Amino acid sequence: MNSIPNSARKKVMLALCVATFLAAIEGTIVSTAMPAITGELNGMKQYSWIVSIYLLMTVISTPIYGKLADLYGRKRMFIAGASIFLLGSALSGAAQTMNELIAFRAVQGLGAGSLATIPFTIIGDLYSFEKRAKVQGWMSSIWGIAGISGPLMGGLLVDYVSWRSIFYLNLPVGLAAMILLALSLKENFEKKKHHIDYPGILTFTIGMFCLLYALELLHEESGGGTNWALIISLFAVAAISLALFYLIEKRSPEPMIPLQLFRIRTISMANLDSFIICVINVVIIFYLPLWIQGVFGKTATFSGIAMMPLSLGWPLGSIVAGNAMAKHGMRRLALAGSFFVIAACLGFTFMDAQTPVVWMMVCTFLAGMSFGLSLTSFTVSVQSAVSWELRGAAVASNNFIRTFGQTVGIAIFSLLLNTGATNSLNPDLLSDSLHQVFMVITVLSAVVLLVSFGLPKKAAIAAAPETAQTAAAKPDTQLEPK
Repeated sequence: MNSIPNSARKKVMLALCVATFLAAIEGTIVSTAMPAITGELNGMKQYSWIVSIYLLMTVISTPIYGKLADLYGRKRMFIAGASIFLLGSALSGAAQTMNELIAFRAVQGLGAGSLATIPFTIIGDLYSFEKRAKVQGWMSSIWGIAGISGPLMGGLLVDYVSWRSIFYLNLPVGLAAMILLALSLKENFEKKKHHIDYPGILTFTIGMFCLLYALELLHEESGGGTNWALIISLFAVAAISLALFYLIEKRSPEPMIPLQLFRIRTISMANLDSFIICVINVVIIFYLPLWIQGVFGKTATFSGIAMMPLSLGWPLGSIVAGNAMAKHGMRRLALAGSFFVIAACLGFTFMDAQTPVVWMMVCTFLAGMSFGLSLTSFTVSVQSAVSWELRGAAVASNNFIRTFGQTVGIAIFSLLLNTGATNSLNPDLLSDSLHQVFMVITVLSAVVLLVSFGLPKKAAIAAAPETAQTAAAKPDTQLEPK
């Protein structure tokens, strides 16, 4: 939108930075506090549920917010989602049992879908392809600020205040983001009747919930606690629901997930690579703090400090990708990221209880560089591959795939996790099981490299429709300073 006054654009970008900080610090603080939370609430066997239920609801809500943002405007859906997220944060901080915390994390995840996709959609509206890449790269520096402050702050709060404060911290940041966006972003839409894909939303929600719930129950079954008939039934319901969802989307005039998006090579290949990378990503983010505290025997504060290289490498890789995207294209950046993640995963595989912490920190830095290079280039490419009216759905599809990868990853790898028979961590059993996890993600990192060779070259991306000017010319929406 080149015709937008620069003052308005700056205000919107400030609001988006605050919103991105909110989403970023949520992940870094909670991952550091997980052992303390499960220890106090006697829920080590439900360790993965705190993460997976949040990711599950984020997976379900992300494409819904993306589509509704295309229909009813970015600001309205962002504020609605952020309000739900803050409600879930407040309730999570007040939880007294593991079951309560899991339920409140579900509410939090239901709102998080808007934070995961709408800010990136707005960036796609504001800037042309060349500027979009640079802005996206610099926006990722917010993840660096949150990544550096989040783990350390989370560790300090857990050790000296309470793990509950990590959820309450979301409230002032979230309110600030909502107020800034409400004051700076104005959208005028033509009043016209829209078709809401309710059957698609319903079948998608049922299918995804049953699929991921079944995967979670498999972990409990490995300890002898769940009925196989229930798991098989859930898989069956998931298969039927998702098959119905596919048929509904083919016939819907305004589908929740436009299937034609996946016929665009840039989007389909970027989504496939994003899925595998985010399976690896969730293991590193949530299982390394468990290794540090359970195998190395360190505190939550030390865990936060040791994870800082990941938070430094990610925004650094994003900034490099943002500046190099227009010149080198998605494929070269993704290939570079593939080599970094292979090196990192190999390093994790060779760790043991006597490994210097510095070794692990170098590996986490390499992993962060990989995520920054790859995921930033995928985001910009997906934004640029479609026109305005599909951009929200396209960005949401990529974010959905990423969160889906994290959700599936945490569910599947929980099958390999063995912390012992009680709520206390057994270092030997934990070390052996995490070694299996690290070996699997090393294999997956090699798959990432193979998929990256199939990504479109720079010319394919450059040929995609340039959409910033198209959006500015649309008669039903405009951005103005209030």
